[in-house]
Amino acid sequence: MNLITVKNLSIAYGGNTVLRDVSLALEPGEIVTIVGPNGSGKSSLLRAIIGAIKPVSGEIFLKPGLKIGYVPQRLHVDPTLPITVERFMRLTDRVSQADCQSALEAAAVPDLLKRQMSQLSGGQFQRVMLARALINQPDVLLLDEATQGLDQPGSASFYQQIEAVRRDTGCAVLMISHELHVVMSASDRVICLNGHVCCEGVPAVVASAPEYRALFGTGTGGALALYRHDHNHDHDLDHSQSHKVED
Repeated sequence: MNLITVKNLSIAYGGNTVLRDVSLALEPGEIVTIVGPNGSGKSSLLRAIIGAIKPVSGEIFLKPGLKIGYVPQRLHVDPTLPITVERFMRLTDRVSQADCQSALEAAAVPDLLKRQMSQLSGGQFQRVMLARALINQPDVLLLDEATQGLDQPGSASFYQQIEAVRRDTGCAVLMISHELHVVMSASDRVICLNGHVCCEGVPAVVASAPEYRALFGTGTGGALALYRHDHNHDHDLDHSQSHKVED
């Protein structure tokens, strides 16, 4: 049974249609990545899946009892607010310190529990967001460009951890990414979105599709080789700060 099924989904803001007749399905244990240019409706699709916005038409079916972990594109935490990682992770859920620690270990940042949120680097902040999404042992992880603002080694390290989470927990992953070199190496399937589904399939098929090349060109092969080189080496977490990028 599919974990998530989207059928003929259309989304509009005012009179502006951002998605029309989009259909997709997410199966247990797979990593599916959504790519597309700015303004293509990628984030709107994820927000509709979690119930944050109401579609104009279409249907979204979630497997009964489905648990979703969500990592947003950006989250601002007031740097003057004295809040530890542990307290941040327990703001909305009644979870134990042991659960927080286990989630941080799953995100590969086990030593951050007592650290102030304001002291985290960009890479550490994103790992804490990942840990928070993992704390209730979700069936599905939704990632909305979770590596915005990280450099290439930091991004590669983050996505390597996503693959480890999938391997260790069996959860499925539906993620948005603008990093094509990562997408083509880390995904089981790719969906190319530009207001509608332009093409979809395994990475090699999508990379050769005319619709994909019209949007992104033909340079993915070299970037993919570079990612695979980086992917086989350990990297320190990036210390850059995230910046705002529109959907």
